[in-house]
Amino acid sequence: MSIVFRAGDEPVASRVERLRHEVGDTIAPIDVDPMVSPAEINDQFHAQEAGTVRVVAVSLTPATAARTARLIRRSDPGLCKIDVIAQGSMMVEQDGRQAHLDPGNFTFVDLSRPCRWVNRSAAHGVAVMFPRAVLPLSQDELTEITGTCISGDQSIGGLVSSLALQMPRLLGECAAADGARLGTAVTDLLLAALATRLDRGSAVPHDSRQRALLMRIHAFIEQRLPDPGLSPATIAAAHHISARYLYKLFETQQITVADWIRRRRLERCRRDLLDPRLTARPVSAIAARWGFPNPAHFSRLFRAAYHAPPGEYRALRGMPGQHRERPS
Repeated sequence: MSIVFRAGDEPVASRVERLRHEVGDTIAPIDVDPMVSPAEINDQFHAQEAGTVRVVAVSLTPATAARTARLIRRSDPGLCKIDVIAQGSMMVEQDGRQAHLDPGNFTFVDLSRPCRWVNRSAAHGVAVMFPRAVLPLSQDELTEITGTCISGDQSIGGLVSSLALQMPRLLGECAAADGARLGTAVTDLLLAALATRLDRGSAVPHDSRQRALLMRIHAFIEQRLPDPGLSPATIAAAHHISARYLYKLFETQQITVADWIRRRRLERCRRDLLDPRLTARPVSAIAARWGFPNPAHFSRLFRAAYHAPPGEYRALRGMPGQHRERPS
């Protein structure tokens, strides 16, 4: 399901009322008080479902908003959410603390308790909503982290922020089953980030810890694909686990670590070969850029994966109907 609302499409006379109604339907009943005239309100919401998770891409004009005790008594669906800022800034207040959010940062919000939001200038971001029941943390533990800013520049927090901001695009490109897996991935990562914040790693179920660790390892590999020295040993050392445990983790992916690295490198090379901006770049330079210093070895691997030598594959990229396969 996908819901799109644009305040600018509404008549000016009813725009504030319609905005409040849409916020209530899309997120939760919230008192919204715009800081601009009705004619200047141009909020937009794009909501998508990812299993039990709802992802809402938001564009906000300056306003204050409050989830009050009165509204909670009227409607309490037992939801929590995170607010992740992409552009602009926002202040989120809950439980006597204020989180001042800049791009990349996020905060945790319990919608079953009073909360307030303030954005004094236009802001863009993503709200990720999910049932309170998916977090195996006590109410006291959750109360410790509301109203706090979690940096998008640090380890797991960065993965949460990055994935949340990409979710609207990813959900638009994938099937419902894949969307549900994305929803699980973001809540697993969030749980790991919150447990780390609380210094309660044992509160995270084993399966969730494994999935979160795999997400961190995948991100680590993506960042270091250009390094020819990237290996299972360096990956295991960077994550303070044994190589044996690393291999065991990848058994759940039905692929070896080395095969995963090779697949991701080949996919990056394939994209570069098909990029019209890189037409003048030699095939060997593209291969070297992504960790294949030996051109002959790269050519053999590429041909095995895509059924054509890299130069020929590049030459055929503009042919209508040309079938392009991914590595198997």
